[in-house]
Amino acid sequence: MTFCLDSTIIKPEANFDIKNAIILLHGYGGDGKDISMLTSSWRRHLPNTIFLCPNGHEPCAINPIGYQWFDLTKDDPNYILEQSVKAEQKLNEFIIEVKKTYKLENDKICLSGFSQGCMMSINLGLTSDQPFNCIVGFSGKIINQEDLKKRKQSSTDTLLIHGDADQVVSPNFMLEAKDFFIRNNIVIKTHLVKNCDHHIPMEASSIALNYILKKIK
Repeated sequence: MTFCLDSTIIKPEANFDIKNAIILLHGYGGDGKDISMLTSSWRRHLPNTIFLCPNGHEPCAINPIGYQWFDLTKDDPNYILEQSVKAEQKLNEFIIEVKKTYKLENDKICLSGFSQGCMMSINLGLTSDQPFNCIVGFSGKIINQEDLKKRKQSSTDTLLIHGDADQVVSPNFMLEAKDFFIRNNIVIKTHLVKNCDHHIPMEASSIALNYILKKIK
């Protein structure tokens, strides 16, 4: 199967059926191969899970060898929102392809992402007409709370993890997102990693894995 987005795909071992999927979305300037590194410690605990790590639909404006979900070269919230919605449309097309290919419904799919990929995961998970199994976001934020509140259709359980020393995406954005989730009656858990900047340390990876294991039966 050729998907609409080039992807790094890690399948279960040959004797395990695919019962769940985790879609991992990279950050600004990264690619699917980068974010797929998470699977090295996750996959042995999730033997019936396929991991799909798509490249962003556009080359990154400041790093042409990487990709982006939306352009960040213009400091214009309306432009960023417009571009992120375009990325949502492409990712929704990708998710439909994944569901058809592996015969999975939303409740068998976890959306996860880092930074810009976390932002996209939140939007995808809350604007879908059916909730996903869960959202696991690292070092991200809600792109536009007013827009998301208007378009929200479902309440996907969510875990947000952030470094307390993040200089790229402030940890305050995690607190703002938590408040949004609570006000909109969405089950939310958060974890602040001490002495951590803008990356995914082993502690964050382990916390995320334990959360996913409780969600994926």
